[in-house]
Amino acid sequence: MHGHGMLTNSVNISDDFDLEKLRISGQCFRIKLLPDGVYRFIKGRHVLDMSMPSPGTYAISCGDEEFSDVWHDYFDLDRDYAAIRSEIDPDDTYLKSAAESGKGIRILKQDPWECLISFIISQRKNIPAITAAVESICRNGGREIDGTGEYEFPDAERMLGFSDEQWASFKLGYREAYVRSAVTDSPDMDSMADLSDEGLMECLTAMHGVGIKVASCTALFAYSRVNLAPVDVWIKRVFDEQYGGEDVLSGRKNAGILQQYLFYHARVSS
Repeated sequence: MHGHGMLTNSVNISDDFDLEKLRISGQCFRIKLLPDGVYRFIKGRHVLDMSMPSPGTYAISCGDEEFSDVWHDYFDLDRDYAAIRSEIDPDDTYLKSAAESGKGIRILKQDPWECLISFIISQRKNIPAITAAVESICRNGGREIDGTGEYEFPDAERMLGFSDEQWASFKLGYREAYVRSAVTDSPDMDSMADLSDEGLMECLTAMHGVGIKVASCTALFAYSRVNLAPVDVWIKRVFDEQYGGEDVLSGRKNAGILQQYLFYHARVSS
């Protein structure tokens, strides 16, 4: 792995922001932990290396302009997460402690196509396996990002060029048919940004092999639809064990953010 730019610049972030929690939050499968506490993020053809030399101060490998153009939105820095945590009903002790435990997680605004394909692949697969598949797709179809040793996630057109042997090497199992179907249909992911939450979910779930869970992950992690909460086995277990089976997130403001706290808390305390 080549070093990218040195961490020559810095940025101050006063709101909740935790690099390690972001890495293991299950939103994105391409965040890497490099030596010396440096975290690497990839968005499109941009690579950002970042560390925290002192609380609230982050060393970064890009200039101010790139940080404000690309990464500010990616890290959802205009949203006040501390305020969202403070609005949780103190009587809801489980959610209150989950928010404390997950403090520092933010909803990453990822590339919609990469996010969709990653979550189609993620069905019934563990995180290391998903990570390996995504990385392999990037190396086979993506262009290298200038001297970083990293590859961009290929668009549908480039993925159409994969041979059957390449597809087999990704080890996607039954999910391969779903991914290939998305590649063939090549949906206009950008225009979906204009749809309402309901319209977006309809559009996504109309795709082969895309159910409510994959669609809501894509809506939340690529289109910042923070009122939508993906419900997976971890969240279902929280509902069952803590709330008598009730879905306490449905229809709630910032449900997607609260879901991230519950998901993180359930996993680290299990």
